[in-house]
Amino acid sequence: MNTPSMSDGASVVLWHWHGGEPGALARARAALENALSGLGYDGEAVSDAVLAVSELVANAVEHAVGPYELTLRRTATDVICEVVDNDPEIPSFAVDALLTPVREGRGSGLEALCTLLSERGRGLYIVHELTRGAWGYRRSGVTKAAWIALTLPVDGEGQSGD
Repeated sequence: MNTPSMSDGASVVLWHWHGGEPGALARARAALENALSGLGYDGEAVSDAVLAVSELVANAVEHAVGPYELTLRRTATDVICEVVDNDPEIPSFAVDALLTPVREGRGSGLEALCTLLSERGRGLYIVHELTRGAWGYRRSGVTKAAWIALTLPVDGEGQSGD
């Protein structure tokens, strides 16, 4: 795979798949790892991003309708990786639990999310930890995207759009 050109800020599709496609998660992980390496990311930054995005891909496949896309987009300070699906509804538990303070002085909404989803849903906690809180959802028409943000590599390699 060639390094994606992202100099204009447009999204680059790394992988497009439909529900039930065998090996889709593995292919999405491989495409992301390859693209991030080509953009100058390495080591823990790549492995953390791939694991976080794996959780978002698994959630999309389990809870939303396809087709799905894995995209990258560069901003002035970050590379945004998005998992796009065709269900515009942002999970209410994610919004409510992460943004609503926990009463009784117990801390942030992330703790409420973890309590709420103690049997399942640990994936979003993993995403939160791996991205240091740089993740979320956005809606666009009939689609939504779960995203993570990666700070641009320090050395700037791979950032010219070549």
